[in-house]
Amino acid sequence: MNTISNIRGRAKLKQKTIALPEYNESRTQKACEIIEKEGLAKVLLLSPDKIIQSEKERYIQEFLRINKSREMSIDEVSKLFNDPIYYAAMLTREGKVDGFVAGASHTTPDVARCALRCLELDERITVMTSAFIMAVPGCEYGEAGTFVFADCGIIPEPSARQLACISLAAAGLLEKVLGITARIAMLSYSTKGSAKGKLVEKIHEALKLLKEMKPDLSADGEMQVDAAIVPEVARIKYPESPVAGKANVLVFPNLEAGNIGYKLVQRLANARAVGPLLLGLSRPCSDLSRGCSVEDIVDCVAITAIMAQ
Repeated sequence: MNTISNIRGRAKLKQKTIALPEYNESRTQKACEIIEKEGLAKVLLLSPDKIIQSEKERYIQEFLRINKSREMSIDEVSKLFNDPIYYAAMLTREGKVDGFVAGASHTTPDVARCALRCLELDERITVMTSAFIMAVPGCEYGEAGTFVFADCGIIPEPSARQLACISLAAAGLLEKVLGITARIAMLSYSTKGSAKGKLVEKIHEALKLLKEMKPDLSADGEMQVDAAIVPEVARIKYPESPVAGKANVLVFPNLEAGNIGYKLVQRLANARAVGPLLLGLSRPCSDLSRGCSVEDIVDCVAITAIMAQ
């Protein structure tokens, strides 16, 4: 797909170092071979011989300091650091690597919890969220079949402010990774007041907050998904919208809708779903689905490398 080729090409422009802590996962090992062969990034496969014990001890102390409000004991933290994912996250925090990717053998909560504990939040976004880059073959909608879906992995019931932050982060991902101007649709069961309710009101508030955060961002809502992406439907349901019928960033009202939505498109439309890419942090990192393919790992590493450029 052109989207995937574009991502890999952009990753090659300025190689970054990405840590992969799931050293004993065969898919990760195969992905490393492809990444190095194609020159997408420099990879650090964190096998036990790559972990420096003195550095690990220092990271345990640093972790205790930055997480002192959690009142964790040194034994609890030492147990966490038996998993290389925490070492990878602290390497990323210190800038010794440019990012990390995990999730082939960890759940999304495991990866997200580690990232949130070890990395600081981006001051502009203020929340950790996630998104998928979706590449749908033979699709005329979005950006020639390319979309960003958010949030599909982190925030179960986002508030209006969180929806605004999710939108801002998702737009930044599309623009940074693919160089495409974002057109954001905040999705709903309603289009421009066709239905009423607190959920619709929340989207109105979210859009207002988003416009305050970044006035020049192209965003609109509330919209049903057909009005968001199909020009013919948009002309009927929301003709005055600058985004309707042309959206390439789809912001779902909650995690349930987002997770169901991306998996439906992935399986029924044979789409490539790259992610969940963790957003809203001061340094880049990415999660993976535990059902990921080798190619999914390669593409997540490429995107993480671009985000670090």
